[in-house]
Amino acid sequence: MLTESPARAGGIGPGGAAPAGCDLFHIAFLAEPNAVRDALRRAVARFARRITSEDAGTLELALAEVLNNVAEHGYADLPPGPVRLDLRRADGALECLVEDEGHPMPGLVLPEGSPQPVAATVEGLAEGGWGWALIRDLTTDILYTRDDGRNRLTFRIPLATQ
Repeated sequence: MLTESPARAGGIGPGGAAPAGCDLFHIAFLAEPNAVRDALRRAVARFARRITSEDAGTLELALAEVLNNVAEHGYADLPPGPVRLDLRRADGALECLVEDEGHPMPGLVLPEGSPQPVAATVEGLAEGGWGWALIRDLTTDILYTRDDGRNRLTFRIPLATQ
Protein backbone atom coordinates (compact mmCIF):
# COMPACT_ATOMS: atom_id res chain seq x y z
CA MET A 1 0.00 0.00 0.00
CA LEU A 2 1.55 3.25 -1.12
CA THR A 3 -0.35 6.42 -1.76
CA GLU A 4 1.06 9.82 -2.45
CA SER A 5 -0.45 13.26 -2.64
CA PRO A 6 1.66 16.36 -3.28
CA ALA A 7 -0.86 18.64 -1.57
CA ARG A 8 -3.88 17.94 0.55
CA ALA A 9 -6.09 19.48 3.17
CA GLY A 10 -5.22 18.86 6.79
CA GLY A 11 -1.83 17.67 7.81
CA ILE A 12 0.78 18.81 10.24
CA GLY A 13 0.11 20.61 13.46
CA PRO A 14 -2.89 21.24 15.66
CA GLY A 15 -6.07 21.50 13.68
CA GLY A 16 -4.34 20.19 10.57
CA ALA A 17 -4.97 23.32 8.54
CA ALA A 18 -2.24 24.30 6.11
CA PRO A 19 -1.57 27.97 5.40
CA ALA A 20 -2.37 29.11 1.89
CA GLY A 21 0.55 28.76 -0.50
CA CYS A 22 2.56 26.30 1.57
CA ASP A 23 4.27 23.32 -0.01
CA LEU A 24 2.80 19.96 1.16
CA PHE A 25 3.72 16.32 0.65
CA HIS A 26 1.84 13.27 1.98
CA ILE A 27 2.53 9.58 1.59
CA ALA A 28 1.08 6.49 3.29
CA PHE A 29 2.87 3.13 3.13
CA LEU A 30 3.57 -0.09 5.02
CA ALA A 31 6.52 -0.26 7.41
CA GLU A 32 8.63 -2.63 5.34
CA PRO A 33 12.11 -1.90 3.93
CA ASN A 34 11.25 -1.44 0.25
CA ALA A 35 8.28 0.81 0.98
CA VAL A 36 10.36 2.86 3.47
CA ARG A 37 13.07 3.37 0.82
CA ASP A 38 10.51 4.36 -1.79
CA ALA A 39 8.73 6.79 0.54
CA LEU A 40 12.06 8.34 1.53
CA ARG A 41 13.11 8.71 -2.12
CA ARG A 42 9.80 10.36 -3.04
CA ALA A 43 9.87 12.74 -0.07
CA VAL A 44 13.39 13.94 -0.80
CA ALA A 45 12.68 14.23 -4.54
CA ARG A 46 9.59 16.33 -3.78
CA PHE A 47 11.68 19.03 -2.09
CA ALA A 48 15.15 18.57 -3.65
CA ARG A 49 14.73 21.41 -6.17
CA ARG A 50 13.14 23.73 -3.61
CA ILE A 51 15.86 23.53 -0.92
CA THR A 52 19.66 23.51 -0.79
CA SER A 53 21.49 20.24 -1.40
CA GLU A 54 22.70 20.34 2.22
CA ASP A 55 19.12 20.69 3.47
CA ALA A 56 18.04 17.84 1.17
CA GLY A 57 20.77 15.69 2.72
CA THR A 58 19.60 16.63 6.21
CA LEU A 59 16.01 15.77 5.29
CA GLU A 60 17.08 12.42 3.86
CA LEU A 61 19.20 11.47 6.87
CA ALA A 62 16.64 12.54 9.50
CA LEU A 63 13.74 10.83 7.71
CA ALA A 64 15.77 7.68 7.06
CA GLU A 65 16.56 7.37 10.78
CA VAL A 66 12.96 8.00 11.84
CA LEU A 67 11.31 5.74 9.24
CA ASN A 68 13.80 2.91 9.74
CA ASN A 69 13.18 3.10 13.49
CA VAL A 70 9.44 2.78 12.88
CA ALA A 71 9.91 -0.26 10.64
CA GLU A 72 12.57 -1.94 12.79
CA HIS A 73 11.45 -1.12 16.33
CA GLY A 74 7.90 0.22 16.12
CA TYR A 75 6.66 -2.86 14.31
CA ALA A 76 9.11 -5.35 15.87
CA ASP A 77 7.40 -8.76 16.17
CA LEU A 78 4.35 -7.38 14.33
CA PRO A 79 3.37 -7.56 10.66
CA PRO A 80 4.35 -4.41 8.74
CA GLY A 81 1.70 -1.82 9.50
CA PRO A 82 0.67 1.59 8.19
CA VAL A 83 2.91 4.65 8.29
CA ARG A 84 1.85 8.18 7.39
CA LEU A 85 4.39 10.82 6.44
CA ASP A 86 3.44 14.46 5.98
CA LEU A 87 5.91 17.21 5.11
CA ARG A 88 5.17 20.90 4.84
CA ARG A 89 7.54 23.67 3.89
CA ALA A 90 6.62 26.77 5.85
CA ASP A 91 8.28 29.51 7.86
CA GLY A 92 11.86 28.66 6.86
CA ALA A 93 11.62 24.98 7.79
CA LEU A 94 10.26 21.64 6.75
CA GLU A 95 7.64 20.54 9.26
CA CYS A 96 7.44 16.77 9.49
CA LEU A 97 4.82 14.38 10.85
CA VAL A 98 5.26 10.61 11.09
CA GLU A 99 2.40 8.47 12.40
CA ASP A 100 2.25 4.72 12.88
CA GLU A 101 0.32 2.03 14.76
CA GLY A 102 3.35 0.15 16.05
CA HIS A 103 4.57 -0.34 19.60
CA PRO A 104 4.69 2.80 21.75
CA MET A 105 8.01 4.36 22.70
CA PRO A 106 9.32 2.85 25.95
CA GLY A 107 7.83 4.85 28.82
CA LEU A 108 5.96 6.92 26.22
CA VAL A 109 8.98 9.22 25.89
CA LEU A 110 11.53 9.82 23.15
CA PRO A 111 14.95 8.26 23.63
CA GLU A 112 17.50 10.70 25.01
CA GLY A 113 19.72 10.23 21.99
CA SER A 114 23.09 10.60 23.66
CA PRO A 115 25.95 9.99 21.24
CA GLN A 116 27.70 6.65 21.66
CA PRO A 117 31.30 6.73 22.89
CA VAL A 118 33.76 6.44 20.04
CA ALA A 119 35.90 3.33 20.31
CA ALA A 120 39.67 3.29 19.75
CA THR A 121 39.34 0.64 17.00
CA VAL A 122 36.90 -0.01 14.17
CA GLU A 123 36.07 -3.39 15.71
CA GLY A 124 35.04 -1.67 18.94
CA LEU A 125 32.56 0.74 17.34
CA ALA A 126 28.94 0.31 18.40
CA GLU A 127 26.74 -0.94 15.55
CA GLY A 128 23.65 0.93 16.71
CA GLY A 129 22.58 3.65 19.07
CA TRP A 130 23.39 6.61 16.85
CA GLY A 131 19.95 7.20 15.32
CA TRP A 132 18.27 9.30 17.98
CA ALA A 133 21.44 11.35 18.53
CA LEU A 134 21.38 12.16 14.79
CA ILE A 135 17.65 12.89 14.75
CA ARG A 136 17.95 15.23 17.72
CA ASP A 137 20.98 16.97 16.18
CA LEU A 138 19.34 17.50 12.77
CA THR A 139 15.87 18.58 13.91
CA THR A 140 14.16 21.05 16.22
CA ASP A 141 10.85 21.12 18.08
CA ILE A 142 10.65 17.34 18.26
CA LEU A 143 7.53 16.02 19.98
CA TYR A 144 6.21 12.49 20.52
CA THR A 145 2.68 11.58 21.57
CA ARG A 146 0.66 8.38 21.62
CA ASP A 147 -3.10 8.58 21.21
CA ASP A 148 -5.69 5.93 20.35
CA GLY A 149 -3.03 3.32 19.55
CA ARG A 150 -1.07 5.62 17.23
CA ASN A 151 2.41 7.04 17.62
CA ARG A 152 2.76 10.62 16.42
CA LEU A 153 6.18 12.22 15.96
CA THR A 154 6.50 15.82 14.81
CA PHE A 155 9.67 17.80 14.22
CA ARG A 156 11.10 20.64 12.14
CA ILE A 157 14.14 20.74 9.87
CA PRO A 158 15.38 24.33 9.64
CA LEU A 159 16.21 25.41 6.10
CA ALA A 160 19.00 27.63 4.88
CA THR A 161 17.86 30.79 3.17
CA GLN A 162 18.25 30.60 -0.60
